[in-house]
Parts: sequence; structure tokens; C-alpha cells
Amino acid sequence: MGRALARLEPQPNKGTDMALYEHLLIARQDISAQQVDALATHLKTIIEGEQGKVEKQEYWGLRSLAYRIKKNRKGHYVLLNINAPGKAVQELERQLKINEDVLRFITVKVDQFEQSSSNKRRDRDDKKPEGETQETEQ
Repeated sequence: MGRALARLEPQPNKGTDMALYEHLLIARQDISAQQVDALATHLKTIIEGEQGKVEKQEYWGLRSLAYRIKKNRKGHYVLLNINAPGKAVQELERQLKINEDVLRFITVKVDQFEQSSSNKRRDRDDKKPEGETQETEQ
């Protein structure tokens, strides 16, 4: 039995498989939009340092929270679509746990990236039924 295990060759690229992730973070309300953008840029450099790539970065703006988080009623929302190995996501989450400006974050592994919310809204507006066209002139 020991010989069978010895025959298995180690995988050279183990742990470097690229996967797709959607990462959403909420930053404190009292920092500026420029500081949030700088935070997102810092996160992008972390991902790229681990041989990953940020496919898309979306700033959703200052939005109200459903409940208070660390005495904040609002937060800056940022969505990142990431194509990176799991090691890069672990480092990203480690850095976010340390950062005091980040209230919450979530990273979800996905099969493919979804269409952005702004594009969905635009498509929905384009597909209005004919009865809901602009007001008719009398």
C-alpha cells in the first residue's frame, strides 16, 4: 500500500487553479468615495500580487444598511469580480479583517459572472411593454 502512494506524483500547480469569485464589501460611511476607491485599488494589487485578476470593479455608492453595523447606518458598497486562485482570496480576506474601514465583506465562488446591476436596469427599461411608452400628445 505504501508503494502505491509513493508512485503518485505531486501536482506542480496545486493550489494555483483559477476560479471566479464575486466579492462584495461594505466600507464605513464616514470615509470619502476617493478613499473607498483607494481601498479597492489596494485590494486589486493584492489580487494581482497573487497571480489573480480583477475582471470588474463596481462602486455602488453610499447606501443605507438594513441594521446598524459598528454604529454605522450607511455604508459604501463595492463589488469586485475576481478571477484568481484560492490563495489570493484568502490573503484578500485576511487583509480586510485587519482594515478598520471595512464593516462587512462576502466572497462567493461562481461559475460565471452575472451581468452588472446597472446593465440589468438598462435592459429592463428598454423592454417596457408598448402600452407604457411616453405620454401621448393631445
